[in-house]
Formats: sequence, C-alpha cells, structure tokens
Amino acid sequence: MIAGVYNINLDQGAHFERLLTVKNPNGSAFDLTDFTARMHMRMEIDSDEIMAELTTENGRIVLGGEDGTVTLTLTADVTETFDDEGVYDLELIDPDGRVYRLLRGKVRVELEVTR
Repeated sequence: MIAGVYNINLDQGAHFERLLTVKNPNGSAFDLTDFTARMHMRMEIDSDEIMAELTTENGRIVLGGEDGTVTLTLTADVTETFDDEGVYDLELIDPDGRVYRLLRGKVRVELEVTR
C-alpha cells in the first residue's frame, strides 16, 4: 500500500481536530481494532526537530475500531508554537507489529493575528 497524499490546513493557536475514515477497496470501513498509530509533524522531512507528535499512546490519535475512524487532535497551546509550514506522515501499526504508512503531506499553518 502506498501512502495517500492529504495536506493538512490548521490555524495557529487554535484547537485542531480532524476525523478520517480508512476504507477497504470495496468501500467498507477498515477494522482498526487492536491497531495503534503514530504521526510526526516536522518543518522538513530530514529535520530532527518534531513540531508535534501524535500517537494513540499520548491520546492525540484515537482509533475507532470497526468504524475505521482516525481522529487527530492538537490543542491550541501546541498549534500556537507553529509558525511555518511543515510535513507529516501517519502510520498504522497492526497487532502483529507491521507498519503501514497511511497518509503523508504538508502541514499548512494560517498564522494567528489575535494573540
């Protein structure tokens, strides 16, 4: 499976939440029961500095089991530190430890005026 491309737009200093649904080729929801997920946002692909880390372990990614949903969440105190574009990828890990790169793309930040 090759990762899909999905660019994320978010507002600096505002709560961010995105609901995605993973589907099988026939259009039915992909069962994410017992999966985990992880995602890094970085300024550049080869940057050591992480803008934000989202995982099922830190609660910033919530998987919806049989519904195939993936909810990504960042609080305003995290997004207020974003001041430039970045890149990300989102990986799913199955119960056997196999890693699937689901999505990749750019993170576009609309800068905050009211601070």
